[in-house]
Amino acid sequence: MALHQNLIAGEWVGSEAVANINPSNANEVVGHYASGNAADMEAAIAAAKAAFPEWSRSGILHRHTILKKTSDEIQARKDELGVLLAREEGKTLPEAIGETIRAAQIFDFFAGEALRLAGETVPSVRPGIGVEITRDPLGVIGIITPWNFPIAIPAWKIAPALCYGNTVVFKPAELVPGCAWAIVDILHRAGLPKGVLNLVMGKGSVVGQVMLDSPHLSGLTFTGSTGTGKRVALASIEHNRKFQLEMGGKNPFVVLDDAELTVAVEAAANSGFFSTGQRCTASSRIIVTEGIHDKFVAALTEKLKTLVVDDALRAGTHIGPVVDARQLKTDTDYIEIGKQEGAKLAFGGGMIERENPGFFLQPTLFTEATNDMRISREEIFGPVASVIRVKNYEEALATANDTNFGLSSGIATTSLKYATHFKRNAEAGMVMVNLPTAGVDFHVPFGGRKASSFGSREQGKYANEFFTTVKTAYTLA
Repeated sequence: MALHQNLIAGEWVGSEAVANINPSNANEVVGHYASGNAADMEAAIAAAKAAFPEWSRSGILHRHTILKKTSDEIQARKDELGVLLAREEGKTLPEAIGETIRAAQIFDFFAGEALRLAGETVPSVRPGIGVEITRDPLGVIGIITPWNFPIAIPAWKIAPALCYGNTVVFKPAELVPGCAWAIVDILHRAGLPKGVLNLVMGKGSVVGQVMLDSPHLSGLTFTGSTGTGKRVALASIEHNRKFQLEMGGKNPFVVLDDAELTVAVEAAANSGFFSTGQRCTASSRIIVTEGIHDKFVAALTEKLKTLVVDDALRAGTHIGPVVDARQLKTDTDYIEIGKQEGAKLAFGGGMIERENPGFFLQPTLFTEATNDMRISREEIFGPVASVIRVKNYEEALATANDTNFGLSSGIATTSLKYATHFKRNAEAGMVMVNLPTAGVDFHVPFGGRKASSFGSREQGKYANEFFTTVKTAYTLA
C-alpha cells in the first residue's frame, strides 16, 4: 500500500508510515500516511513564510481559478471522497457524501469571494486628504483541525486563508489523514505555487507543538478540545499572534408543551445521535417541560429503537461506529457515570457486535437527569443524551443557559412568542427553532460564546475578520 506523504515547499516528502484504521472494521487499513517530525514542521513554516510575499500580491483571478478548480474536482469526486471519509471517520455514507459536497460548496463560495475583495474610500475630516480602508492578508496561517469533520472543517479554514492571500501550514487530526491528504493533493494539482499550502501530518505533541512555539505564524486557527484550545491561546499570546478557537459544546434542545411532537422527536434524535453524536453542535441536553415530558420520552425511545447502528458503508445504517477505541471508552465511562449519578438509563448504553470488529455503541438516552450532573455539564462527544424535566419555559431557558458552553441552542415550539424570546435570550452563537442543533449553512457565520469559541466567526464573508488585517491609508490630494 502506497505511502501518502507530507507536502512541504511543493514537494511530497516523508518516510515514517502510520496506518489509518477503519472504525467500522478494525482489521482494515484505509491507507498509510506519513507521520512528520519537528524538522518537517519547521521546514513547512519556513516554506510558507518564503511564499507569502508573492502569493499575498497574486492576482484575484489566479486565486479564483485555483479555488474553483478545487471545488469542481471535489464535487466530481464526491462519491469517492465520501467513501474515504466514511471509512476513516465512521460517518454513514450519505452523511460523508453530504460533508464532501459541503467542502466543494465552501471552495466555490470563496472562489467567488476572491473576485469580490473590496475596500472603502472615505473623506477625511481634514480638507484635501483622502482615506482608503483596505484589508491585507494576515500572513502565515497555522491550521489545526479535528477528526469529526475531516473534509469540511479543513475546507472552511483553508479556502478563506488562500482566498485572502495568506499562506498555510496545515496539521490535521491524526485519526483522519486521508481526507486531509486528498484535499491538499487537489489544491496542489490545481496550481498552487510551491510553499503556499503545506501539509504536515503527525502527532500533535510533536508537530503541533512546533506550531505553538513558532514565532513565524501570524495567525493560528484551531478546532478541537477545550483543553488544547487553552494551550493554543496561551502560546499565541506569548507570540503576540492572532488566534481563533472553536472548542466544545454542551448544547441544549428545549421541548415545550406546545411543540409538535413529531418535529421535536426528529430534531432531538438528529441533534443527539446522528454522526454518532460526534459533533460539537450535537445536543446532549434535552430540556423538556413537564406537560409533554412523558409523551416525548416515549416517542423518542421508540424512535431510537428504529435506528440501525452498523458499518458506515452499509446501506440502511443510521449511526456508524465511534471513531476509535479511546473515544468508545470515554463514552462508556460517561454512561457509567450517569448511572452512578442517579440518572435513569431509558435506552441503550451497551456496545454492539457486528460482522466485523468495530467500535459500535447503542444510542444511549438517560432520563430523570439534572443539570448539575457531570453528564449534563461535560462534553461526552458520543451518542449519549440526557432528558432534563422542567416546569415551564422560564425554567427551560434558565437551564439551557446554565452551562459553561455556548455554541448552539435549539427549541421546539409552535409559539411565535416563545420562539422569538428564545432566539433573543439563548446564550449561544447559533439558535435553531424546530430544527436540529447540528446542521449549518456554509455561507453564514459559525461560532459560539463562552468556552465554546474565541475570536471572530468562521465561514461566509465573516471569515475575512480573522484572515485579514485592516489597513487605513491617508493621501494628500
